[in-house]
Amino acid sequence: MRRRTTQRRPDWQAKVEELGLVFGIPARYPDGSHRPYWDESAHYEFTHDEVLSLEADVELMQSMCLDAIDHVITTERFRDFGIPEWVWPHIAESWKRGDPHLYGRFDFRYDGSGPAKLLEYNADTPTSLLEAAVVQWNWLTECHEDGDQWNSIHEKLVERWTEISERLATREVHFTWSSSDTSGEDNLTSAYLQETAAEAGLDTIGLAIEEVGWDELLERFVDLEEAPMESVLKIYPWEWMVDDDFGKHAVNTLPRTQWIEPLWKMLLSNKALLAVLWEMYPGHPNLLPTFLDDPGLLTEYVRKPRLGREGSNIQIVAPGWETSTGGVYGHEGFVYQAFDPLPQFDGLRPALGAWVVGDQSAGLGIRETVGLITDDGAAFVPHRIVES
Repeated sequence: MRRRTTQRRPDWQAKVEELGLVFGIPARYPDGSHRPYWDESAHYEFTHDEVLSLEADVELMQSMCLDAIDHVITTERFRDFGIPEWVWPHIAESWKRGDPHLYGRFDFRYDGSGPAKLLEYNADTPTSLLEAAVVQWNWLTECHEDGDQWNSIHEKLVERWTEISERLATREVHFTWSSSDTSGEDNLTSAYLQETAAEAGLDTIGLAIEEVGWDELLERFVDLEEAPMESVLKIYPWEWMVDDDFGKHAVNTLPRTQWIEPLWKMLLSNKALLAVLWEMYPGHPNLLPTFLDDPGLLTEYVRKPRLGREGSNIQIVAPGWETSTGGVYGHEGFVYQAFDPLPQFDGLRPALGAWVVGDQSAGLGIRETVGLITDDGAAFVPHRIVES
């Protein structure tokens, strides 16, 4: 694993916008100056052996996470996840039915010299998808014509939609996002997923989740045309949904209305999963020691809110490294994960986002940050595979 610096394409901005990447919070360089969110002035190189090892790690982690879900449901450990009690039986039913799932993103610490360490799993509403699937592939084909990349995300998404379509009541799927996301990232992710579903032959309709209606008489969701919504992809987290009447309708009408991602992914997207994994697989080389509610014997740790997002409300406790971020999360409780700082390349710290589609490894996206916490000010940089 190496970091390389290169010249940006003269018309890089127009090219990425043409591909749909029209948002981006400015990132930062070590000297404090701004850098673009998509930054092709640097990229990472991996050997084939490194990629094969990471692919194996992803599929192993997916298998272990599914085993952990089964354990949590069998032993009814929902309280450890801070989930409202009325939702518990519905999660168990969703899991037992095998409600279909689409994709997710594992975030790893990796420097090429040892096993990848799982930092967290974004399994419900993962973003940075278009960048990983399409934009960096376009960069590769233009800048390294004969190059290779760990990237079959688009193809696997289309294939997965074909598989999921056999489980849906109709071939029509509604794609929703929240208009409260002013960055446009959620809308972009939903639109890209809609494109992959259309490529798989599904009929698709896009609308903001705030525009979804509820027919009180027929007890069903309807779109702007008053047509029933029977299959809905949402870029809106389940933990937010279940806090209001909209979410109660969504849960209580399962499986008549199918939601993607399914309700059982409430467990996968919760950082309490990290502690459960450590209990089930203590000492596993891809895991960091993680505990619920207190650090236990850890003297250097990262405190993470169970439902935190974009690096909010994180506290690092370690000699010489103490730092914390603000935010609105934490009332649901925290997990404590052993501190293993992201590696440093040229003063910047990459976090590897390894994508899984269905249960298969699919590709890689990398976000770089100046500090120890990967937040919404991190830049996305491409990668390629090179000979050893």
